[in-house]
Amino acid sequence: MPKKLIRITTIPLSLEKLLEGQLSYMNQHYQVTAVSAEKDRLEKYGRENGVKTFWVEMTRAITPLMDIKAVWKLYNYFKKETPLIVHTHTPKAGIVGMLAAKLAGVPLRLHTVAGLPLMETTGKKRKLLDFVEKLTYRLATKVYPNSRGLKEIILKEGFADDKKLKVLGKGSSNGIDTAYFDPSAFSKKDKMKIRRDLNIPDEDLVFIYIGRLVSEKGINELVAAFKRLQQNIPDISLLLVGPFEEELDPLSEESMQSIEDHPKIYTTGYQADVRPYFAVSNVLAFPSYREGFPNVVMQAGAMGLASIVSNINGCNEIIVEGKNGMIIPVKDEGALFNVMELIAQNEDYRLRLASNSREEICKYYEREEFWQILLKEYKSLEQEYIKL
Repeated sequence: MPKKLIRITTIPLSLEKLLEGQLSYMNQHYQVTAVSAEKDRLEKYGRENGVKTFWVEMTRAITPLMDIKAVWKLYNYFKKETPLIVHTHTPKAGIVGMLAAKLAGVPLRLHTVAGLPLMETTGKKRKLLDFVEKLTYRLATKVYPNSRGLKEIILKEGFADDKKLKVLGKGSSNGIDTAYFDPSAFSKKDKMKIRRDLNIPDEDLVFIYIGRLVSEKGINELVAAFKRLQQNIPDISLLLVGPFEEELDPLSEESMQSIEDHPKIYTTGYQADVRPYFAVSNVLAFPSYREGFPNVVMQAGAMGLASIVSNINGCNEIIVEGKNGMIIPVKDEGALFNVMELIAQNEDYRLRLASNSREEICKYYEREEFWQILLKEYKSLEQEYIKL
């Protein structure tokens, strides 16, 4: 009978996107259960991926009463199931899952850090989030920052000791499926049709952003820089692929108005398959304020795009300045404008960056290799536990 592995994320979207395919792979070696909120969507994920599921109500906001209920529900579930490993992702799932696992006596309690939202907060809220982060790491037996830069931040902030931290491979939480993200899957005819369906002119250079349309992703700066640039270079477009989040981190009114009114800014909403949008684009513009190890930058590289990213951990590990993209300071609209202008005006340079992009991703971030690295880590921890 295979040993039990329980994987927890706050919402099923993280299972679907951030950990795509990973739980099904691990299910060949362990009896895997996926735990998350949003019962119907979670159960659909379980059916499609061939893994067991267990529903627990969680939110990404600060909700103490609901969180205590979630801990209690998970504690009882762990006592009944007696898993060998509980592995959490995302901040809320981390504190809830690690606390319940510790109380239930789960031997291997693992937490992956894929970003630190607290870095953009201040005051009492920051102190509370710092405390929760430290407690999560203390409750875990091992913590996996998904980038080298994130590990350095964790050490600098004093959240955990070096001996508890480990970056798997070259970084990432799941690598990337380069056979799936392959530009050769789209013919010239396909691309022309996709552009026409979006009403993007055939001759335009397209800057693309994929992700949540929120302030902390640098969308206000991106929209402002693009508007300025488009006045000087008319044959460019901005394609924004992703959902708005008006409750948690809304864009400025000016940005929202521009997105709605500007004839060369296109939006698609959330898309399950982002490849067609990469296929008709030329440059990824990703001026985020904070990341763990961003999938979208790996995806863009695999699809053969040059990238403009902010100088933050993860982004500045995937992108090598002047090789497969360009790196700008965080929250710097002027720098973003200058780099977008440089790339728009220098086709040879852009094509050189793009030509290196896929090779870099295939070399370092192939998805199945990452799964094998993680499985090896699980087995190593298992052997250490058996020896105790």
